[in-house]
Amino acid sequence: MGGFFDEMVKEEGAGSVKSGLCVICKGAHMLCGKERCPLMIKFYSRQRSRPITSSKDLAGSSPPGVFIGRYGYPKVAIGPLLPGEFGDTKVMDTPEMWMGKSIDDVVSMRDGLVRGKFTIDAKDQSKWGKDVLTVQELSLTKDPVSVEAKFSERPHGRIVLDDEIQPFGPSAKMESFSKSNGKWERNLEKGYYDTDENAKSAVLEAYYNGTLISEIQKAFSAGTLGVQKNRRFVPTRWSITAVDDIIGKDYLSRTRWYPTIDDYRVYHFEQLDNRWCIIMLPTTWRFELIEAWYPDTAWNPARSGIPSGIGDNDMFGRGVEIIHDSEFFDSRWEYAHIGGCYYASRMAVNELLEREHRSAGAVICREAHPGYVMPVGVWNVRENVRMALKQEPHRFDSLDGALGYLCSVMDIPRRVWIRNSDVLTDFLRQRRIEDYYGKSKTDLGPDRRAVTSG
Repeated sequence: MGGFFDEMVKEEGAGSVKSGLCVICKGAHMLCGKERCPLMIKFYSRQRSRPITSSKDLAGSSPPGVFIGRYGYPKVAIGPLLPGEFGDTKVMDTPEMWMGKSIDDVVSMRDGLVRGKFTIDAKDQSKWGKDVLTVQELSLTKDPVSVEAKFSERPHGRIVLDDEIQPFGPSAKMESFSKSNGKWERNLEKGYYDTDENAKSAVLEAYYNGTLISEIQKAFSAGTLGVQKNRRFVPTRWSITAVDDIIGKDYLSRTRWYPTIDDYRVYHFEQLDNRWCIIMLPTTWRFELIEAWYPDTAWNPARSGIPSGIGDNDMFGRGVEIIHDSEFFDSRWEYAHIGGCYYASRMAVNELLEREHRSAGAVICREAHPGYVMPVGVWNVRENVRMALKQEPHRFDSLDGALGYLCSVMDIPRRVWIRNSDVLTDFLRQRRIEDYYGKSKTDLGPDRRAVTSG
């Protein structure tokens, strides 16, 4: 797999830097230098610790779900996710089905999934045994199957929360487990048996033939795709981002060469107290994700009574915290500070551009308001951007009009969005070629003060 995957491994191992970078770290990299994220400790302290079962045995219908840990890589804990109930549990591990659910709905649903685990060497296939094969089979299965697990102790603890992965419930080491037979997802089955096809090609073939991204991510994480000698288990956190990146880059290899759109668009959507606006510009490919975290949200520990930093762009703890990552026509080669959300949203934008056979510049503006009290995973970004782009866009003949609409549905003023946007700043500073011939379709001529005011 290499390349991007290795960059994520390097990023996970980065050393500590100065504190106060919660919106960048999001509990993943311990940038504050502490051994445990203080915000995650705060989230967990609010959760009630409870036993899921009164014995060391648990049986239920796995959605199907598997989880591959990252700590100690390549020696990692892997295993199934299973609830203590039977029936149609597919929704419990299918984020594409979660739109419209509240944070409480998602957390309550995922809290019932117990993670069974045992330790393996993710890279050494010669040491993989029967239980490893069972986990791989589970990752390829299309619909819920019965799973029985015997734990070394009763599963007990609190729900696990993370900005990259979906929440899940308590965990415990397994002594043994088994599952019933189930039908495999057909595209993933093909990839599993094609041991000469590289992992990237297998991911793309499955995706373009209708397999859900969440299904591909599970199979990818369980080492079931790619050239046989190169197959390895990939931590769930990394597999989510890797699959989004593979699909997004494949789209981009085509969309960056399409004709540009001929108007300015703003797509708007709100969910889980997150406000989303996607500005589409009639330019060659460029992309940016800007996140504004309000006080009392998941990654801004400031209290709501502290004055907002919007006016002077004061960041990191005293008001609204803003972070952004961007790329231009030649894309980016360094791992985005924002993390998996960047690659998920970039993929979603390119889905739309491919459908329209058009290219564009895209700036995603996200306001996370106080109702977004805990992280629920990258799926939240991917599916909300997808949903936003399914809405009818508001169309304008100038950037001024687009920014005016943006500020009518978002709280942050345009000057702050612009100040925190590489793409918008570049667009405003450069005269387009048409300006020299008097053919500009915009009102962004020599006097651009109207655009940046407000």
